[in-house]
Amino acid sequence: MSEPGKNSFQCVAILAERDIVRYSPAGVQIVAAKLLHNSEQFEAGSKRLVEFEIAMLAAGEIAGKLIQAPLGHLFRFSGFIARKNRNSKSLVFHLTDFEPIT
Repeated sequence: MSEPGKNSFQCVAILAERDIVRYSPAGVQIVAAKLLHNSEQFEAGSKRLVEFEIAMLAAGEIAGKLIQAPLGHLFRFSGFIARKNRNSKSLVFHLTDFEPIT
């Protein structure tokens, strides 16, 4: 169980799309990407097919690592969820780490 108040998200997904590197006003690398997830989960004693795509954002050193990752491959992504911007209700997954699934 996660710590109270801790925001963490982990997902196994395909790296489906990736934008080119852009830079924040402070010069930090930023890469936007799209993940595709497909799995079977158990809920209320029944199997449920779960499929979704989620927007992801990588900033700093992890953005450089993400640029090298091959599209169409399966990875375990870790990070946190936040609003797209201060006034938005849309959510974005912010990447802090990832590893290939073999």
